[in-house]
Amino acid sequence: MPTRRSTWKRPAPPVPDPDSNPDVRTHRASEPISSSPGREHVRQTRTGATWVGIIIGALVLVLLIIFLLQNTVSVHVAFLGLEGSAPLAVMLLIAGVGFAIVTLVVGSMRIGQLLRRTREGSTSRTN
Repeated sequence: MPTRRSTWKRPAPPVPDPDSNPDVRTHRASEPISSSPGREHVRQTRTGATWVGIIIGALVLVLLIIFLLQNTVSVHVAFLGLEGSAPLAVMLLIAGVGFAIVTLVVGSMRIGQLLRRTREGSTSRTN
């Protein structure tokens, strides 16, 4: 049975009169004004970010599975004297994983370099 959406809209909050409310007169522009007094702004958490990451990862995996299923044609591959044949999707997946490993190694080396510089900088300031 189809449901009907309500056409009722929430009434707009009353506009405060600055002369009758001392809080409105002393409000600074740099302070945020809460749009609704009963609700607080919810900060982003690590758990929420992890949840979004898991959803994106699952979508990428679905796309990867579709890619693998659509590219099953066998191709001949030669690399450093080794030869063989395998499905195109598997060869591209192996190449992508190899690229990811190289990227992780280079990124880890850069992070280590920055950590060493940070530690050296903090020890030289305390001496």
